[in-house]
Amino acid sequence: MKIHEYQAKAILARYGVPVPRGEVAYTVEEAEAAARKLGGSVVVKAQIHAGGRGKGGGVKVAGDATEAAAISKKILGMKLVTHQTGPDGRIVQRLLIEETLPIERELYLGIVLDRNQGKAVFMASSAGGMEIEQVAAATPHLILRETMEPGFALQPFQARTLAFGMGVPAASVRAASDAMMALAKAYDDIDASLAEINPFILTKDGKVYALDAKINLDDNALYRHKDLIELRDLNEEDPLEVEASRHGLNYIKLDGTIGCMVNGAGLAMATMDIVKYAGGSPANFLDVGGGANAEQIRNAFRILISDKSVHAVFINIFGGILRCDVLATGVVDAARELHVNVPIVVRMEGTNVEKGREIITTSGLNFTIAEGMRDGAEKVVALANGKGRS
Repeated sequence: MKIHEYQAKAILARYGVPVPRGEVAYTVEEAEAAARKLGGSVVVKAQIHAGGRGKGGGVKVAGDATEAAAISKKILGMKLVTHQTGPDGRIVQRLLIEETLPIERELYLGIVLDRNQGKAVFMASSAGGMEIEQVAAATPHLILRETMEPGFALQPFQARTLAFGMGVPAASVRAASDAMMALAKAYDDIDASLAEINPFILTKDGKVYALDAKINLDDNALYRHKDLIELRDLNEEDPLEVEASRHGLNYIKLDGTIGCMVNGAGLAMATMDIVKYAGGSPANFLDVGGGANAEQIRNAFRILISDKSVHAVFINIFGGILRCDVLATGVVDAARELHVNVPIVVRMEGTNVEKGREIITTSGLNFTIAEGMRDGAEKVVALANGKGRS
């Protein structure tokens, strides 16, 4: 689950990470009042779940409250397009009004899970203010790493090593180290999957601040954090993904034309690969899970065909816990109920496969049975290219 910058900063502040003074604003009037409260000179920052806001025109400096109001009027309600939003962009519905600070240097701090080690890794770089991917590609030696042992977070000696490695002045090493350890503690405590401060700044008077903050939370651990669930902003999520989450389905919208319904994440990835290999493009990732029932199958199918870009559907199921006859019943019921007008290719193997195929073939609906994954991928691509939706 993603959260907004101002929400991430509120969490970090509770753990002792220094953050600029700021207030969230939903209207121009609130923005102007916040600017006056903060002293007039402020930064007006659009709050969306995407990076690159500054390049897209979503971050502006205002010299006084009047200018802050004028800038806020332009940004609120605008469609902000960045490299992370894609061409559809995001509508800005809230702002962070924040004090300006005398920046001396911009650094980078971030924590992610290293799946090869099975441990979290704390990354730091003197090249802050830039996208870390660009830094890694152009100047990989500038990225410093310290592995965090489970249960111990970031140790003081590791924080000092990173601080000196980034060239933090001796007078500011303690403050920088404390901020890094606080960031690591927050990452552990809230079960984050990503915690990033970019830039982490040194000011002209030797202080440190998280000038920006990004936190992603592990959905699987949210049951332990009821307070964090409330931070979810459904307006920032795809409506179909929101609907899928309500039914316990794993759905991610993509930009292709072939809808994919699969059980199991590994099979879902393989299905998308073979669709690409056959010359098509997946419209989604949809994993109904190993224990889905007929009702979940109906909901999954309804969500799948609600995407108007879907020209054909590929159902690729290995029946284990989810029996093939249960899948077939759910799909047939959904297709009849929703008056589906796109071709559907079904490849199934496993428990009760013959019964499942019988339900599909005798339904009288527009189904095509595939004999294997490759056969199914080739058939669904051909049907999608024929603009199957009628």
